[in-house]
Amino acid sequence: MSELLKGAPAAKALSEQLRARSDALRARGVEPTLAIVRVGANDADLAYERGALKRGEQCGVTARQITLPEDVSQEALIDALASLNADPSVHGILLFRPLPPRFDDAAVCAAIAPEKDVDGVSAASMASVYSGKGEGFAPCTAAACVALLQHYGIALDGARVVVVGRSFVVGKPVAMLLLRENATVAVAHTHTRDLSALCAAADVLIVATGKMGLIGAEHVRPGQAVVDVGIHAAEDGSLCGDVRFDEVAPIVDAITPVPGGVGAMTTTILCRHVIESAERAE
Repeated sequence: MSELLKGAPAAKALSEQLRARSDALRARGVEPTLAIVRVGANDADLAYERGALKRGEQCGVTARQITLPEDVSQEALIDALASLNADPSVHGILLFRPLPPRFDDAAVCAAIAPEKDVDGVSAASMASVYSGKGEGFAPCTAAACVALLQHYGIALDGARVVVVGRSFVVGKPVAMLLLRENATVAVAHTHTRDLSALCAAADVLIVATGKMGLIGAEHVRPGQAVVDVGIHAAEDGSLCGDVRFDEVAPIVDAITPVPGGVGAMTTTILCRHVIESAERAE
């Protein structure tokens, strides 16, 4: 059986490091603070919010919750974001998305100052990810993939990495982050010809397509590390990923479980970004 790249131990170790950095900031009179902005309420947002609040307590990040009514106007939402941008006591802004269809998503995201855009939702933040310059942050899930691999000592320098998925949330930014670690990166997707051969040639395989069970035994080989970012509800109600775990786990050397893998690291990365923002603002 392959090694399980569990998120909880990695998150615990990173949280301990972040707590020390937070304590140092507080000793200097700075309280790392995250503003959580939510329009209305849905179960997924509320679940993530609870997780972020719990992780914030562990890492020493104070959360400020801003809940706006479902019928809030775009102008009022942008005004609320502008107020948070101008507030020096707020170091990070997390805006829950997707927003209701009536909003111009790009315009709202652009209203978040890059230095406080701790989930990397704006074009300015993405430009920072691609250029390696500026004050923007990478999307938390993409950064969590890299942090998880680093925690378990998976070599990235010089490694051949295939990223299956090309979204702005995971696929494209994680490819850029891996290039910073001197990996040789190929980005594939559901239209890639001979996907199985490309995936099998990788040392590290990161799968983030949103397609349940896309990757199976034919895509992998011994010696690989596999990171499965997907999460889906199967017909029997159980949770599964983009990778057919029961097929792949006996073959590869290491693999993330679903659930319990990348997702457990995401809120910790969010806290890391808030603390980094607070350190920069001193």
